[in-house]
Amino acid sequence: MSAPTIEPSAARGAQRAAAAGIAELLACGSIEMTAHRLGDARALADALPAGTGVYVNHLPRHTLATTLAALEAVHATGLEPVPHLAARRIASHAELRAFLDRAVRAVGVQKVLLIGGDDPAPAGPYADSTAVLRAGILAECGVREVGIAGYPEGHPRIPRAALERAMTEKLALAADQGLGAYVVTQFSFAPARVVEYCAELAGRAPEIPVYVGMAGPTDPVTLLRYAQRCGVSASLRALRDEGIRFVRLVTHTDPYDQLVALAHYCLAHPICNVVGTHFFSFGGAAPTAAWMNRMIAARAASG
Repeated sequence: MSAPTIEPSAARGAQRAAAAGIAELLACGSIEMTAHRLGDARALADALPAGTGVYVNHLPRHTLATTLAALEAVHATGLEPVPHLAARRIASHAELRAFLDRAVRAVGVQKVLLIGGDDPAPAGPYADSTAVLRAGILAECGVREVGIAGYPEGHPRIPRAALERAMTEKLALAADQGLGAYVVTQFSFAPARVVEYCAELAGRAPEIPVYVGMAGPTDPVTLLRYAQRCGVSASLRALRDEGIRFVRLVTHTDPYDQLVALAHYCLAHPICNVVGTHFFSFGGAAPTAAWMNRMIAARAASG
């Protein structure tokens, strides 16, 4: 049986719909920046829509207090400051409460991204991100929404079943405390696995918005280093096995193919849990924002 013929007008319509979907995913997306690069805030504001979420990371060498200046810089530009809270790097309940009081009242923080942190041992009372939620401090300090990390390829040190149990518990804790919840996924080089993960999560928690994490354009050496560190080695191995696609990755680190796959997923599912993208910039926030700006403009022009 011959394959059905696709009319050129239908094909063009599908392309336009996908292009519009890509622009929307980017325009509704977010980006991360490094806490000590305060000047990036102005560059991000020049490139991205007002109100775009800018996530300020909480690295091992930073205390929570040292991230406040970056959050203030983001807020001053009209973008939305969103702090990372790495549970295992927080020294005490008092440190977390003092930080949140200042961030909420003086910097306009309304949401946080809660992660465990990769430190071998916790610096204080929080062994993982669930422990922070159990403490109830986020809601008490006026935080309104909490971002929860999702792992399409699994976690290098946590079994998948444990991740699923933790996700269920965190969503329940957030709901009990009146916190809005959403998921930000780890970046991946396997679009099919990301789409599968989003569909699985939609089946379990269809009301939870998802921001799909993507690696922003960066140099290949940096990208591969972060990929190995962040536990996405499964898709790296698959790409190596395919040969040419791995060569393409290490010579052209543009996430466009992943955006296309994600846009088609959203088009195929009218009730779609994916609401935007989140870009990991690996210290290159300004170039990543400029790339997002070009992509949004190009998609708008093609429509």
